[in-house]
Amino acid sequence: MIRLLAIAAACLMPLQSLGDIPAKQLFGAKNTPSRQSPAAYGIYNKGCLAGAQQLPETGPTWQAMRLSRNRNWGHPEAILFVKRLSQLATKVGWRGLYIGDISQPRGGPMLSGHASHQMGLDIDIWMKPVQRLDLSRGEREALSSISVRSADQRRVNANWTFAHHRILRAAARDPAVARIFVTAPVKLQMCADETGDRDYLRKIRTWWGHHYHFHVRLNCPAGQLGCREQDAPPPGDGCADAVWWVTDALNPPKPDPNAPKPPPKPARGPITLADLPQQCSAVLR
Repeated sequence: MIRLLAIAAACLMPLQSLGDIPAKQLFGAKNTPSRQSPAAYGIYNKGCLAGAQQLPETGPTWQAMRLSRNRNWGHPEAILFVKRLSQLATKVGWRGLYIGDISQPRGGPMLSGHASHQMGLDIDIWMKPVQRLDLSRGEREALSSISVRSADQRRVNANWTFAHHRILRAAARDPAVARIFVTAPVKLQMCADETGDRDYLRKIRTWWGHHYHFHVRLNCPAGQLGCREQDAPPPGDGCADAVWWVTDALNPPKPDPNAPKPPPKPARGPITLADLPQQCSAVLR
C-alpha cells in the first residue's frame, strides 16, 4: 500500500521533477491509455506508446490471459495482428490463441518482467493449445501454459506438435512481423521439419526461455517516424547458428585462467523518463 501511494504521489508531481524516479513506476501506475493518436515512440526496450488500443478480453478466436496485469494494450497494428493470427490458428487444428503480455496502457518500462514490450509492438503467445474460449477471469489467473522443451533443454518434448510449427510459420510470414523469439529446440525442430519454402525461418530467432510462449515482434508501423526498428535478422535461415544454443551455450568451455580479466562493466541504474524519447513525457500527461 505504501509503495502504491508513493507511485501515485510521484505521478502528481510536475514532469520536470520526475527525473530520478524509475520510469517503470511512472508508466506502471497508468491504468488507461493516453488521449492521443496511436503512435509508437523509441525502441522496443526503451520507448512508450501513445493512444494504445486494448485487446478485448475475449474474442471469437482468442482470450487475453493474466488480466490482473493490465497488459493487454498495444498499438492498433498489434491488435489487428492478434486477430489475424488467431483466425489462422483455427485452420491448423487449434480453436484460437491464448494471448499473454502485449504492453501497459502507455507502454514504457514495466514494474516486473520484460525489458521490451514498451511500444505496444511485442506480443507473447502461449504454447498451450486453446481448449476453451470461455475462461473466467479467475481461471485465466490460475491456468498455466505448457513447456515444449525437454528437461535437458536440447530438444522439443511431447507437447510440441506440427500445429505449433504451422502457427509459427504463419506468424513469421506475416509482413508486419519483424522477428519471433523461441527456445532453441523449437527453432532446430522447425529447421529439421520444414520441407518447403524456408525463407520465413530467418525471422524465427533463438533466445533464452521462450519455451512456454513465443514472442512476436512487429515492425514499426508505416509512417511512425518516432519508432526505431531493430536491425534486420542476418541473412539465411539461421539454423546452423541455433546449434550453439544447445551445445556451447549449455556447456560453455572453461575460461582460460591466464586470460586477462575484462574491465568491469559500469553500473546501470533503472531507466528514467530522461532516457526515453521526448514524446514519452506527453504520453504520461
